[in-house]
Amino acid sequence: MRINHNTATRLLIALGHTARLAVFRELMASGPEGIAAGELSRTVGLAPNALSFHLNRLKQAGLVSARRAGQQVIYRPRLAVMRDLVAFLDATCCRDVADGCGPRYPPKPGART
Repeated sequence: MRINHNTATRLLIALGHTARLAVFRELMASGPEGIAAGELSRTVGLAPNALSFHLNRLKQAGLVSARRAGQQVIYRPRLAVMRDLVAFLDATCCRDVADGCGPRYPPKPGART
């Protein structure tokens, strides 16, 4: 997914709710295989209708996908989208700091000295 300011804003707004952030973090913990809606509901402590509302918002933002497996719906995090968002946010981190942001974050190529 191509991340620009508008896309990043949309993704961050979707994650900017306590329940949605908890749901998405649990989905990330489940990995690419995802987790059934019922189990996710129990894990995050949300009623099924509340969970459905928040999952739909995450799906609309492009952070979650869903697939039916028999009677269950399996929700999966779109990990590539999250990685792209993190890369977008990190792209300018300490860009203009000659020494970088510490030993774990050296200066980026082309940093001003």
